[in-house]
Parts: sequence; structure tokens; C-alpha cells
Amino acid sequence: MEQNELECFLVLAEELHFGRTAVRLRLSRARVSQLIQKLERRVGAPLFTRTSRRVALTGLGSRLRDDLTPHFRGIENAMARAVASARGIEGILHVGFSTPLAGEMVMKTIEELRTAHPELAVEVCEVPLSDPYGMLRKGEFDLQLTDFPVREDDLTRGPTLLVEDRVLAVAAGHPLAGRITVTLEDLVGVPLLTIAGDIPDYWLEHQLPARTPSGRPIERGPAVTNYQEALTLVAGGKGALLSGAHIALYHGRPGISYVPVEGDSPLGYGLMWRSGGDSRAIELFGRAAREIARDMAPADPRRVIVGRSATSELRPRVPEPSAERASLPTG
Repeated sequence: MEQNELECFLVLAEELHFGRTAVRLRLSRARVSQLIQKLERRVGAPLFTRTSRRVALTGLGSRLRDDLTPHFRGIENAMARAVASARGIEGILHVGFSTPLAGEMVMKTIEELRTAHPELAVEVCEVPLSDPYGMLRKGEFDLQLTDFPVREDDLTRGPTLLVEDRVLAVAAGHPLAGRITVTLEDLVGVPLLTIAGDIPDYWLEHQLPARTPSGRPIERGPAVTNYQEALTLVAGGKGALLSGAHIALYHGRPGISYVPVEGDSPLGYGLMWRSGGDSRAIELFGRAAREIARDMAPADPRRVIVGRSATSELRPRVPEPSAERASLPTG
């Protein structure tokens, strides 16, 4: 029995229309009829009833469709896995994300890949705030979409895909809550929440500076292990949180004001993976992520968040092309 007979039968059983079946299979209507007739002769009985107005499965045709479908799909899936293996994208790509913004970008990338590369399965998981690289190093992730900087000898970082400005999260009654903007100099005397765990000093200093640009010390507040814990402390007046502006969109809650930080270095986001662990799957994910990043960036790179509001938009933007020269693996 030839595969094209079975494929033609299953498509016609779904469409119940010779013209649409011919279009889907890129065959002529005469060829579709020929294949069905050949299969019916092989079976020894009609599989369809045909009139000038409709096509319908016979009882025998319905049973054959139900019996054949799982086996035919199994053959297709086996071929897809073989092709994926030959291309170096066999198995499941495990992707981590560090923040809600990174998670949104990962999920949109997966949707894009589901259409363009259905043979590539992707599973996702959030990266613990208190251990930003541990799961990647252990092999629990193949790839991670994370906030930069990354300066680890055993990890490779790709180009910056998105950048966003920062905001200061403070209790609604805090003296800074009514400001339109703040600067890092305004953080003197404000306990800044820090992060507990295995955090590189360079990353912590970039995200949560210990001194203002003029050299004045910034007080350290309690250490936290996740965003919900941090926001609970902020709302209770136990400290302030310096974070990417997306936090105002994903974690808006009563009792907290988000004030844009002026004159500060923006936060960048991109992909990283274990050095030497380049693969075709990582390359495909990186290409799709770049396209998604372009779609996520607004025309206006800066949007204002009013100090007392947690609902106004401030979306990320694509970095200037000249800002990064790093590249994704070529497979």
C-alpha cells in the first residue's frame, strides 16, 4: 500500500471535498479521484459516497479512518524526529527566563517556533532570583533569556535583544512616591532591597548600586529571594526596590508607587547558554527571539510612568544596532 493513497484518503476524510483535498495535497482533482479509487479497489468496497452535492464517508470508510489515523500520524512524527535529529534539533529545548518581561518574550518566541519549526519542542521554567545561573550550569536549562550583564567564563551571552529603563518601587506614602522622576542621587537615605543568594558582585552592583554616581553610599535594606517578597516589604515601608520598568505592568498592586529613574543606565535582556553548548536549536530560538523583540518594541522608546500609578505603560525597546556586536551561534 502506497503512502500517497493513505494520505489522500485521510485528507479527503477530513475535508469531504475533492477540490479542497486537491489543493491541500497539490494534486489535480483527477489524481485525487484516481488514488481513492485505487484504494477502494484494494479494500474491496466503497469508502466514500459521492453525489453532485456532497461527499461522505461510508461506515467502512469511517472505521478505516479511525484505525489508520494514529498509525499514519505516528509515521509522520517519526519522520519529523529523524529530520530534527539530522538538523541537530532533536529532543526538547529547555529555556529559562529571569523576569516576567523575559517570560513574555520566551512564550511569544515559542508560538513563533510552533509554526515555523513544529519539530522543535520547547519547555520553559522561571529562573530563581537568588540563583541566576545555577540551573543553566547544571544542565536543567539549555538556554536562558535573562537580564544582563553576564560575565561568566563558562557561559556565552548573545546580543542584547531588548532594553528598558528602570523604576524605583516605593511605598505609596514614601516622600519619593509623589515625584515625577528620581535620580540615583535621590537614593541616599533610602534603604534599597538587595537579593539573597549566589549573586555575582558585578551583577548586583549593576542592578542595585551601593553608591550614587557622586560616590555617596546607598543604604542596604533587607535581602529577598523573589519579587513577591520584595514587593511585600516595599508596600510595608521596609525598603525600596530598583527594578526594570516592566515591574509596574506585571506587578501593579495597591500601596506601591513606581517612579521612573532618570539618567540611569538602562537594563538589557538577551540570551545566554553554556559555552561550547551551541546547537541548531539554540540558533533557531535566537533567530525567532530577535524577531519577537522587534515586534515588542514600541515606536516611542520612552513612555512615562506617573509616580502614583502602576498602570501606565512603559514598554521595552530594541537597542541601537551599533550597541552590540555579539552574535548567536551558527549551529
